[in-house]
Amino acid sequence: MPSPDPHYASLRTQLETLATEAFRPDLADIDRRSTLDIARLMNDEDATVPAAVAERLPQIAAAIDATAARMTRGGRLIYAGAGTAGRLGVLDASECPPTFNTDPSEVLGLIAGGPPAMVTAVEGAEDSKELAAADLTAIAIADRDVVVGVSASGRTPYAVGAVEHARAVGALTIGLSCNADSALASAAEHGIEIVVGPELITGSTRLKAGTAQKLVLNMISTITMIRLGKTYGNLMVDVRASNDKLRARSRRIVALATGASDLEIESALDATGGEVKHAILVLLGGVTAPEADRLLHTAKGHLRTALRSTPARTPAT
Repeated sequence: MPSPDPHYASLRTQLETLATEAFRPDLADIDRRSTLDIARLMNDEDATVPAAVAERLPQIAAAIDATAARMTRGGRLIYAGAGTAGRLGVLDASECPPTFNTDPSEVLGLIAGGPPAMVTAVEGAEDSKELAAADLTAIAIADRDVVVGVSASGRTPYAVGAVEHARAVGALTIGLSCNADSALASAAEHGIEIVVGPELITGSTRLKAGTAQKLVLNMISTITMIRLGKTYGNLMVDVRASNDKLRARSRRIVALATGASDLEIESALDATGGEVKHAILVLLGGVTAPEADRLLHTAKGHLRTALRSTPARTPAT
């Protein structure tokens, strides 16, 4: 009989200390329960996640303010993770261009093993700190950038290695995990640990842990974009109208912001090449499309700031 491999014995011991990997004897018969009962169990478990996130809101807010400050100076937001965590980062990054009209290079998602790992596991990729460093070097990581390492366990070498390498070059670092006292949080300037406890299915951290990570990534990207002037109030004024639904949404946003008639909205959007923020400035500020472009450039994209410089400024601005 072969003797136990000491490497895997050590890893097993480590896993047994993690809340996300804990076994729940009370659910050992889950496969014999009704589908409705299992669905209720999952729903009850998922309902605990927002409360766990709420406990870490001060840390999340501090990380977001630091992120916005770096991006204001031209930095990028970069997520780095493996497996589910990596896919969530890629997903959040890919949503930013159509939602906030960001350049695809401004918010990036790195996943251990590269693009193929989005749909197929890449053997051993998550176990390499060196791979993370190489991936960051390939995109020319710099001190103005922000790197968010994402890992349910908080010990994934790829995520930890990404944070360590980024911090070594002076980039802002955030470590998002779902276990307390994690190596990832320790390695980062801003550690965010959302402790969601044992999963419904032992070892499947795409469940509550994945939901928690998704909620926090939503906050990081969305609130950062609010701070960068990508919204006007709660209106998504930097939307990129790349399909019929978004073109209709653009017109509705301009209407909500200005109260203008359909004809006025069409004229303003036509004059500004379909740019919602510019069209609103034309209508509320009483300026031409070129002047709207100049004012927004001067205001670094903040519509409220640009409106204060127009002749037709209103109390709403």
